[in-house]
Amino acid sequence: MDNQRNLILAIALSFLLLLGWTSAMDYFYPQPEQALVEDRADTPREQASQAAAQRARTGGLADPAIEASRVVDLDSALASAERVRIDAPRVAGSINLRGGVIDDIVLKGYNETTRDDSEPVRIFAPSGTPEQQFAQFGWVGSNLQVPGPQTLWEADGEVLTSETPVTLTHDNGEGLTFSIRYSIDDQYMVTAEQSVANSGGNPVVVQPFGLVNRTSRTASEDLWIAHSGPIGVFGDSAEYDVDYDDLDEDQRISPEGRTSWAGFTDIYWLAALVPQDDSAPDTTFRAMGDETYRADMIYEATTVPAGNALTVTSRLYAGAKESVVLDSYEDAGLQKFGLAIDWGWFRWFEKPMLWLLRTIYDAVGNFGIAIIGLTFIVRGLMFPIAQKGFASMAEMKAIQPKMKAVQEKYKDDKQKQQQEIMELYKREKVNPVAGCLPMLLQIPVFFALYKVLYLAIEMRHREFLWIEDLSAPDPANLANALSMVGIQVPGWLMIIFGLGVLAVLLGFTMWLTFKLNPSQMDPMQQKIFDIMPWILMFVMAPFAAGLLLYWVTSNILTLAQQKYLYSKHPQLRASIEEEKKKKAAEAAKAN
Repeated sequence: MDNQRNLILAIALSFLLLLGWTSAMDYFYPQPEQALVEDRADTPREQASQAAAQRARTGGLADPAIEASRVVDLDSALASAERVRIDAPRVAGSINLRGGVIDDIVLKGYNETTRDDSEPVRIFAPSGTPEQQFAQFGWVGSNLQVPGPQTLWEADGEVLTSETPVTLTHDNGEGLTFSIRYSIDDQYMVTAEQSVANSGGNPVVVQPFGLVNRTSRTASEDLWIAHSGPIGVFGDSAEYDVDYDDLDEDQRISPEGRTSWAGFTDIYWLAALVPQDDSAPDTTFRAMGDETYRADMIYEATTVPAGNALTVTSRLYAGAKESVVLDSYEDAGLQKFGLAIDWGWFRWFEKPMLWLLRTIYDAVGNFGIAIIGLTFIVRGLMFPIAQKGFASMAEMKAIQPKMKAVQEKYKDDKQKQQQEIMELYKREKVNPVAGCLPMLLQIPVFFALYKVLYLAIEMRHREFLWIEDLSAPDPANLANALSMVGIQVPGWLMIIFGLGVLAVLLGFTMWLTFKLNPSQMDPMQQKIFDIMPWILMFVMAPFAAGLLLYWVTSNILTLAQQKYLYSKHPQLRASIEEEKKKKAAEAAKAN
């Protein structure tokens, strides 16, 4: 009776877990001062933005009303003729001569969706537009006419390319000539050389600055596995702990330590300022109101004597978080730039995993096949350990009668019973935990692949069979099928209707592996393990399809390994068959 009551309780708790999974995921993974420039959004959308922020896993606008006005507002903002076009190998866009602002950048190699007619991903957009994000370089000065947001700069060229830099100049009419020489490399890095020449009769004191401004309306979710929001390297460590809510609460946060780089990150995109190598500017993250935020770095005040000039060189990274590209900048001297991807403590294992995936992909041309190939490699490397595990299980089965005799003899003295069992293990040279070793070793592999599939942009929009994006959940589910005929499934039913093909295969293959394993548990534990695969089927359904593909392939290989290893240990297979007959006899007797 107690066992039946415990079983009912376990099943009830399992269903509570399933029903509460969506709410738990939403909870844990949801899903002031005068500005240097006029970088606050001031549009009719301010009322709509008062609602709680809704953020997708990969970012982008979530409010349908704002999304509807996006194209119109953007076209209007970019219609001005006062722009210098950007046409580099990886990015396109323009620089606004009104204020000298870089506020228009799209990525040539990435589209917003998997549709053929999808637009390229937009990183920067002008102030006041729904997806506002831009960068600006300028100066602060006391009692000086410095360039401002309405200053119209003059340009010495019409197009900024990786071969042709463009210089913006402005004469303040008081003996100071300001200039910004923009250049861009063949990836995503813009270099800004800020100069001020003093042709007047008196020395002046100026402070160069650089800033990145953005709205959180397009931010990706800030998760424990993938940081979204303010980011940078200060001192010797990367900062992942500050999010937009923290800025709303504190209004301004100034990290301690010398700034190596700082800005804002999404799961796949990064906008970051890089100061001059020999400098130590003050870096501050600020909440500007109306869901807009700013990261700025202000250099120390410097006196420019009459007849002299001051030049400060800063950089701006505005592009995709490609691990190879980030690491190349780090190798060139940009401290810990590879940590713009929040790999976590296990990056020593995750980055080789990504390298191996890319290598297999280069050979086969499909990331789904690459994941399957990676699974074969991992399971092949672990096969000797699995073989030892099965040998250990066979040995455990062989000493089962002796263990039962010890348990019966010392059933009233648990401590003595444990001591005698340990002595039995020593005499028979049996390791009781060896059978668990393959599963334990798979945990870091599984977690590493989970982070790689989630964080690495290489997985984004990669197709395999019916799956259009291996980094997103399996689309082959009943909820998507119903939506095609106009039926929207309520969120609380997604735990059932959102069950995809890969999740079902995961549950079934895991159930088969459990059935083939020799049982060393009491009936109550066995019943719990019987329902465990089906619980995991629902729990894992919202995860990346690539991760489920790995797990299903791994389960299939496990079944093949079990078949092979059983042939090498016939006594283990015989004991399982004997157990099945015994249980069938007990069931028949009970009926």
